Amino acid sequence: MPSYVITEKCDGCKGQDKTACMYICPNDLMMLDKDGSLIGKEMKAFNQEPDYCWECYCCVKICPQQAMDVRGYADFMPLGAASTPLRGSQDIMWTITFRDGRIKRFKYPIRTTPEGSIKPFEEFPEANPDDLDNQLLFSEPQMLGVDELPKLQ
Repeated sequence: MPSYVITEKCDGCKGQDKTACMYICPNDLMMLDKDGSLIGKEMKAFNQEPDYCWECYCCVKICPQQAMDVRGYADFMPLGAASTPLRGSQDIMWTITFRDGRIKRFKYPIRTTPEGSIKPFEEFPEANPDDLDNQLLFSEPQMLGVDELPKLQ
């Protein structure tokens, strides 16, 4: 289900040119209605193309006013429940509110390693431009732990 703005909570990120949800949206779907001509409410963010929403929850997690929400799927949470993330400096606390009033909370770390400490290509061999003419994938067959790939007879 696409994200939507709870207009009663949205403050347009205090009237800046670009709101937090506009900044973070990977599909550039969020817009700010500065004069109220688009959605009828001045200085409120809105999702301009809900059908194209990837449901990545980036806007929901970054919103400082908790004004963003996404209707969840039944396999994630029962119909009528609400899912609200609260971002801290070290983790994100997800609060699931069920229709009957029960509340469940889940806490997940934002990072497990210090920023900049991951070396993603450390174990891979150096890339060679001549390999572009080769049918093997990068680092084959070495990373598969064999000297040579099997061939069809």
